[in-house]
Amino acid sequence: ICNDAVDMGHPLTFQGHAQRVPVMGRSLDLKRAFTNVINNACRYGTRVSVDLSVVSRQARILIKDDGPGIPEDEIERVFEPFYRAEKSRNRDTGGVGLGLAVTEGIIHSHEGKIRLRNVKPSGLLVTIMLPCLN
Repeated sequence: ICNDAVDMGHPLTFQGHAQRVPVMGRSLDLKRAFTNVINNACRYGTRVSVDLSVVSRQARILIKDDGPGIPEDEIERVFEPFYRAEKSRNRDTGGVGLGLAVTEGIIHSHEGKIRLRNVKPSGLLVTIMLPCLN
């Protein structure tokens, strides 16, 4: 997914764990979830970083951009189907507000967690945790 984004001209960096990180799951669903988040980061930010590590037997994936972030009072609402944060409602960004709702459903169905947090001076940090195989 990261290589595809770079091939499309997005300034994205990836830093990964030294070895493969096995997680149990439906690969197409997980690909869809990560594609949604990474595409959003590329759409709203000018620089994107993706970091994969293992913390307490969980795969931790951090996707950070330097875009405008999400208003604090809307952070949880962006997971609602068809909800779009006010700043994203324009013809240039497209979408109908299903990406993060679908992504959250996929991550939760894999016994994982997803969290959004604004970072300073600007940008959004998406943290996804998924249980690793033993």
